[in-house]
Amino acid sequence: MQPYDMKELEERVILVGVQESFSEDVEESLDELAELCETAGALVVGRVIQNREKIHPGTYVGKGKIEEIALLMEELGATGIVCDDELSPAQLNNLEKELDCKVMDRTLIILDIFAARANTSEGNIQVELAQLRYRAARLVGLRNSLSRLGGGIGTRGPGEKKLEMDRRLIHARISQLKAELAQVQKHRELIRSKRKKDQMVVAAIVGYTNAGKSTLLNTLTDAGVLEEDKLFATLDPTTRLLELPGGQNILLTDTVGFIRKLPHHLIEAFKSTLEEAKYADIIIHVVDASNPQKEKQMHVVYETLKDLGVKDQPILTLFNKQDRIENPEILKDMKADKTLKISAKTGKGLDDLKDELEKILRARSILLERVFPYEKAGLIQIVRAKGQLLEEEYRGDGIYVKAFVPAEIYGKVAY
Repeated sequence: MQPYDMKELEERVILVGVQESFSEDVEESLDELAELCETAGALVVGRVIQNREKIHPGTYVGKGKIEEIALLMEELGATGIVCDDELSPAQLNNLEKELDCKVMDRTLIILDIFAARANTSEGNIQVELAQLRYRAARLVGLRNSLSRLGGGIGTRGPGEKKLEMDRRLIHARISQLKAELAQVQKHRELIRSKRKKDQMVVAAIVGYTNAGKSTLLNTLTDAGVLEEDKLFATLDPTTRLLELPGGQNILLTDTVGFIRKLPHHLIEAFKSTLEEAKYADIIIHVVDASNPQKEKQMHVVYETLKDLGVKDQPILTLFNKQDRIENPEILKDMKADKTLKISAKTGKGLDDLKDELEKILRARSILLERVFPYEKAGLIQIVRAKGQLLEEEYRGDGIYVKAFVPAEIYGKVAY
């Protein structure tokens, strides 16, 4: 076998996973990890799986498997490994010493992707905070491991220069970022309060990463959000106004995609962003119906929503990407109030979605029938803006109006 020219290589990685007793299929998890690595810019050249009752606390995998990985790395010309679980500082350091190569884990890959995707000030703050929290506990091991290639995965984004800080400076920076994030959270709370005051209904678009959330938002509102067939193609949330056929308006908010084993550092750092779902009036759950793992992905989404404190909101589940499905199947979501088959790309089923949104708004509304004296005709503008106008007739004694209006404004216009 001819030796590999290391000068031509950037990131050639071997995926490493542990199949624990009664745990999910590690092969499926590694398939997703391979996608993550590809998104981050690495080339996956092999994978190693060890069946163990539980993960080795010191080295993630056993000694024999480490030797197997070392031989495979030499054979394939790999520059590093990526473990499918978040490594402890001890596991990271021990693997780095045993294999003498760059050691990464799933969390580091996801953080790296987030660092590349963050475009706004808020997104950069959140990513840097997550990076620093992760790196603070692993500073020595990461410094040794990431210095091997002088760059690459794990060294980009707003947190890269922080690797050379000592722990005291890193924790000081974390405190500063937390203070900045608190201001961002306060600003978000003010926006939510204004929306509530204006009786604006908000629907949060949630789903597994790459399910088609951004495509849905673009098709419905011409939002112009980046669409890409990659994991975490968009990171920063976008809110746009959607006018429904009956004239009512609703705000649609695109949220960051969920994924299995979503790093707790990210959940904590992105809490103010993810809470858009918690405070929304309606949850629009987008599912990639063409993905064979859709059932497990739906489970991950609901578990994440539960962790965020999302409850009681009506849920519309959209089985997206119908344009990719050759053999239609029965699709169910027992946790949803309504399910629809759609294609955000072609627009199929989106009229049905708008109808369902109107039904939800109508269920939250009260039927208003009255004649407004001409001197109070200005109140009809409130009905038009906040409710669904069904009939309007000019009569001798005033203007007859029949409409569904939100309960919050019924008292203002009914008498």
